[in-house]
Amino acid sequence: MVVLATKLYVEGDARQRSLDSLRSLVDNEVGDLDVEFELGVRHDDFPSVTIEGDDATVARNVLGEEFGEIVPDLEAGETYVGTLESWDDDGFVLDAGQGDGVRIPTDELGLGQGTASQIRERYGLVQHMPLEFVYGGDDESSRLAEEAQDRLYEWTRGNGRLNVNSATRAEVRATLNRAGHAQDYVTVERLGLLEQSVICTEDTDPPGLLASVGEYLPAELRCVVP
Repeated sequence: MVVLATKLYVEGDARQRSLDSLRSLVDNEVGDLDVEFELGVRHDDFPSVTIEGDDATVARNVLGEEFGEIVPDLEAGETYVGTLESWDDDGFVLDAGQGDGVRIPTDELGLGQGTASQIRERYGLVQHMPLEFVYGGDDESSRLAEEAQDRLYEWTRGNGRLNVNSATRAEVRATLNRAGHAQDYVTVERLGLLEQSVICTEDTDPPGLLASVGEYLPAELRCVVP
């Protein structure tokens, strides 16, 4: 079994649609392998994939590479993926399946000046989005991994983005198109199962796009302005 580092925190019909979306994503990744899989959701909203078949090991590795993996134990100095659960001026707390979460102090984010709350706003980070981190263990602070730092810095050098949570990639694309913004974005990049990043065209103003589509998306929306 592999536990995916993305959360399924919506309820009702949205939860079933999200499960269907995840099932399609998993099938796209491992459908050509000699395996059968079954989806489940843990008490902490992390989805699990039970895999059987001759290619089970390969399939688990593929899914872990694509989504990140929640593991039972963390080792100091190793890189893992957690979801952004909370923040304050002093740092981020990531959920890596370890109960109280992994705290990353502001000075270990590596994302420039300001409080952690200001940094979150600057980079348009939405709750529950996955982030790589290096676990510090008992003796050192955990820190944001270079992979995450590089990706977020790159966001500020592009055309701008609108980040969204609580919606699948298909739902975000349908909303943008229905609201008349089909020509205003390049693509919708999947960050997690329910966290998406709309990559704007060069002439699109991310705050203006947020104002236009916000009423159609019952979600948290944050802008990245280059």
